Amino acid sequence: MTEVKDLEALFQARIDAEQKIEPRDWMPEKYRKNLVRQVSQHAHSEVVGMLPEGNWITRAPNLRRKAILLAKVQDEAGHGLYLYSACETLGVTRESTIDDLLSGRAKYSSIFNYPTLTWADIGAIGWLVDGAAIMNQVMLTRTSYGPYARAMVRICKEESFHQRQGYEIMAVLSKGKPEQKAMAQDALNRWWWPSLMMFGPHDSESAHTAESMKWKIKRESNDELRQKFIDRTVQQAEVIGLTVPDPDLKWNEERGHYDHGEIDWKEFWNVVEGNGPCNHERMKARITAHENGRWVREAAAAHASKKTKKKQAA
Repeated sequence: MTEVKDLEALFQARIDAEQKIEPRDWMPEKYRKNLVRQVSQHAHSEVVGMLPEGNWITRAPNLRRKAILLAKVQDEAGHGLYLYSACETLGVTRESTIDDLLSGRAKYSSIFNYPTLTWADIGAIGWLVDGAAIMNQVMLTRTSYGPYARAMVRICKEESFHQRQGYEIMAVLSKGKPEQKAMAQDALNRWWWPSLMMFGPHDSESAHTAESMKWKIKRESNDELRQKFIDRTVQQAEVIGLTVPDPDLKWNEERGHYDHGEIDWKEFWNVVEGNGPCNHERMKARITAHENGRWVREAAAAHASKKTKKKQAA
C-alpha cells in the first residue's frame, strides 16, 4: 500500500510539473479508466457525428457545398480513427471499445441525437456544435496524456475549418431572402440549447470534473467553457443579424460575462439515457454499418494471418 501511495505521489508530481504521461509510464488505474471513458466517448462522438451531416450530402445546394461537406464528414471519420488509436494505447482493444458503443455500455455526445431538418441545420452544426467542440478541445491539446494531446492538435485545426464553414453558411442565409434568414434563425433556435448541453452538467453535479482537473486531463471546467462559448457566440450572432433564443440573456458589466437562462437539464438527461429524438435511429445506423462491414474485417484478418504464416514458414 505504501509503495502504491509513493507511486501516486510521484505521478501527481509529474502532472503538476506539466510532464506528459506516456503509454508505458505507470499511472493510477482510476486515471487510466477516466481516460478510456473520455477518449472512447470522444471517438464514438466523431463517428456518430457523421450521421446527421451525411444525411445532407446528396441534398447540398450546389457542388461547392457538397465538396466541403464531403471533406468535413471525411475529417470526422479520421478524427474517430485518431482517437480509437489513442484509446488503444491505454490497453483496450478497438473491437471492445466499439462493442461498448454498439451495446449501449458507452456513450457519445448527446448533441448528435437531434435531427437535421433543413440545410441551415448544417450551418448551425458547424457554427455551434463544432464551435462548442473547439472550446472543449483546444484545452485538450495540453491534456496530461501524451497520445491524446498529440491527436488533438490536428483535430483542432480541422475543427476550426468546420466551424468557419458552418458560420459562413449561416451568414449567407442571413443575408438572403426573408425565407432563408427565417430558416437560419429557426436552426439557431433549435440547436442553441443542445449546444450548451454539450459541455456537460454543472461542475457541482459532474462525477468526473474534479479528478479530471486534478490530473490535468481537463484544464477548464464545464461551466467555465460554457460561459466562454456563450460570450463569443452571442457576439457572432449579432454580426450576422440573428437572435440567440434566450430571453434571460443579458450582459453583466460587473462579471464581464453574459448572464443566461437555465438549461433544461431534464431534456439533457433524457437524451443521455437514450430517449432523444434520434437515439434509436443513430444506434441502428451504426449497428447496421458494423454488420455490413463484418466481411471486410474478416477478410483482412484472414489475409494478415496468411501473411504471418508465410513469414513463419520462411
